[in-house]
Amino acid sequence: MTEEQKRKLESYLWNIADALRGKMHADEFRDYILGFIFYKYLSEKLYLYANAILSEDGVDFLSIDEKSDEGNEYLEAIKEDAVLQLGYFLKPSELFSEVAKRGAAKEEEGASNFILDDLTRILNNIERSTMGTESEDDFIALFEDLDLTSTKLGRTEKAKNELIVKILVELNKIDFELDKVDSDVLGDAYEYLIGKFAAGAGKKAGEFYTPQSVSTILAKLVTTGKTKLKSVYDPTCGSGSLLLRVSKEVKEVSAYYGQEMNRTTYNLARMNMILHDVHYRKFDLRQEDTLEHPQHLEERFEAVVANPPFSAKWSANKIFESDDRFSQYGRLAPSSKADFAFVQHMLYHLDDNGQMAVVLPHGVLFRGGAEGHIRRFLIEDRNWLDAVIGLPANIFYGTSIPTCVLVFKKCREHPDDILFIDASAHFEKQKNQNHLRKKDIKSIIDTYRVREPKEKLSYVAPLSEIEENDFNLNIPRYVDTFEEEEPVDLQAVVRELKDLEENMAEADEAIRKFCQELGIEAPV
Repeated sequence: MTEEQKRKLESYLWNIADALRGKMHADEFRDYILGFIFYKYLSEKLYLYANAILSEDGVDFLSIDEKSDEGNEYLEAIKEDAVLQLGYFLKPSELFSEVAKRGAAKEEEGASNFILDDLTRILNNIERSTMGTESEDDFIALFEDLDLTSTKLGRTEKAKNELIVKILVELNKIDFELDKVDSDVLGDAYEYLIGKFAAGAGKKAGEFYTPQSVSTILAKLVTTGKTKLKSVYDPTCGSGSLLLRVSKEVKEVSAYYGQEMNRTTYNLARMNMILHDVHYRKFDLRQEDTLEHPQHLEERFEAVVANPPFSAKWSANKIFESDDRFSQYGRLAPSSKADFAFVQHMLYHLDDNGQMAVVLPHGVLFRGGAEGHIRRFLIEDRNWLDAVIGLPANIFYGTSIPTCVLVFKKCREHPDDILFIDASAHFEKQKNQNHLRKKDIKSIIDTYRVREPKEKLSYVAPLSEIEENDFNLNIPRYVDTFEEEEPVDLQAVVRELKDLEENMAEADEAIRKFCQELGIEAPV
């Protein structure tokens, strides 16, 4: 598929959302649109897989009679294979295309076009087909946010049905081209939609989406020098977009791990993985509070990335002082700001040969107290901090604050210094947000990889200098971006002032004459 065709697909999908826009908030109709796209994907994937199995018999999956003994034999054999390989199963009558056709049928043709009950049953059946299998955890309650009984869809059952049918019929017109092995068009279009919904969701967008430009920077940082990854982990994985972005920077990622606290966003992440053709055995996403209830404590990862909620609150419970993730530091991050708690958690999971990149608010670079203590320990005692990168303000949804990226390695190639990059002035202003261009991203990554000082952009600070600054990492201390103003020509300024005075005197005389002619008193 060409870029033009891809853009048309993205635009078409976004236009379909118009059916729900105005009826409910963006983050609500997001769940319906993305949920139905996912259902269509599962249907088309299953249909192609079943037909590949049936090809030797010259049978089309849709032609199977579900009520006959022979038909059921076929279905049982396909189901056993499909659940093992794909993780789920659908009958021919449960496929998206068939449900859309039933919904579009005219009532005078003799069949009811009411599909809501049928659709609810089918979505439940997808989940039930995985019960007791390896894929159960990846499909359980996956469609729980797709509430077909919501009054927001319409006041009456008929009105709800008409709206859902309209969406299914429109989606059914799209060819997802799943038979093209190298096609990731649907996954990219899905990502596009998630980004569009994020743009319309305001502050809530930060809960599930990291701007693509920032994801690209993090992904390129943790894959520097690597072509394959054994594992990648995101402790605040949102919609899973950051994990998937890492996979675009290497030939292969063997396993994806993530944790997400919000249930709806967790469902979105699982769908996103499957839509990008990540096999259910290759990803392990969990739904829980990462700091309070970590789910992968025994695992160590080759790449760790995250865009955690900025300065979020956490319990900072005394019990965590003996937790292996935090105990070595001697201090817990303050309960009012969990930024360093996330850093400590991530470093605990980082393998010795791994790389880690995390987006944080600028305060982590210079705040004192417990945070200052942890920062000093990371540099002086462990020497794991590899680079500090300042990003522009106003590039995230829902907040305009400037942010930074901290890069960590447990086995550093340059143990005697820390690289500072100030990219805060390198962006393009767009409407309500600033945007990192391709050249801005390239500049950051090239500078990181070359690791050389560049005027007004980067500086390689010896650890001794960091210590002299009392482990304060505020970027302006290390990268001088001061622009010297042009010298003022005082003689020219004096001449301009004299010219202004002469012009003022002429204007005053003209006003005085006008007032005299009118017989009124001139202003003083």
